[in-house]
Amino acid sequence: MDQKIIDLFDEYTHKPLKREVFLAKLSKLAGGTAAALAILPLLEGNYAMANQVSVQDADLLMEEISYPSKNCTMKGYLVQPKLAKGKLGAVLVIHENRGLTPHIKDVTRRIAKAGYIALGIDALSPFGGTPNNEDEGRALFVKLDVVQNLENIKSGLDYLRGLKNSNKKTGVVGFCWGGGMVNSMAVMDPELNAAVAYYGRQAEVADVPKIKAKLMLHYAGMDERINAGIPAFEEALKSNKKDYQLFVYEGAQHAFNNDSSPARYNAEVAKLAWTRTMGLFDQILK
Repeated sequence: MDQKIIDLFDEYTHKPLKREVFLAKLSKLAGGTAAALAILPLLEGNYAMANQVSVQDADLLMEEISYPSKNCTMKGYLVQPKLAKGKLGAVLVIHENRGLTPHIKDVTRRIAKAGYIALGIDALSPFGGTPNNEDEGRALFVKLDVVQNLENIKSGLDYLRGLKNSNKKTGVVGFCWGGGMVNSMAVMDPELNAAVAYYGRQAEVADVPKIKAKLMLHYAGMDERINAGIPAFEEALKSNKKDYQLFVYEGAQHAFNNDSSPARYNAEVAKLAWTRTMGLFDQILK
């Protein structure tokens, strides 16, 4: 697909552009309305075809939960192995700027299937949770209070540590907006053991000395917007002797892990990054 179209979709989902403006620009790039409507399903999520772990998986216990945080009642999707022996490490999953979508719930199930307690947190809980309409969901992110949002996300880590079957070792993984939140959690939570950010905004250089967790940072080679922050962040990590791994996947698009978005999903890169991610969790959390 033309890179200009993918860049336009990135602008639409991150600026964000109004949908009518996005569709008008897409029609111009595609050569007409009919072509634009044919391309659109390749850009937007098709969740029905992307589940890797079934919602009927007999090995997993899945539940929609709520718990009190300092600012509101938080919602989330808690998944864990049914027949686990002993206590387990726990992983917080932070979504993209669409909210707790079916895709992120599937990612949460994948982590639980690997033997962890996994919580897909809903950062839009202050507004009652993630709406079904993604445009409505994206619009809510700019309304989140910055400080309260960080406190709310950290409450998910505290919740996981408080579970009776938790071994108190915690990791966090996030994508896009959630990747940025991963870096924020690494700064904010000294108890965090492992933090994996997929194509997420970097932490402020001045905050890097606060990081205690082992970091794994995944970036897409074509993601100029996010990648602009890599050099300063990596230099700060090096100068402060932080434990980190950083991977840039050449030719990959932003959101390469999202298999519900065919235009940007890269199966080979997603598999490699996921293998590395789970390898880190297996090393640190078990």
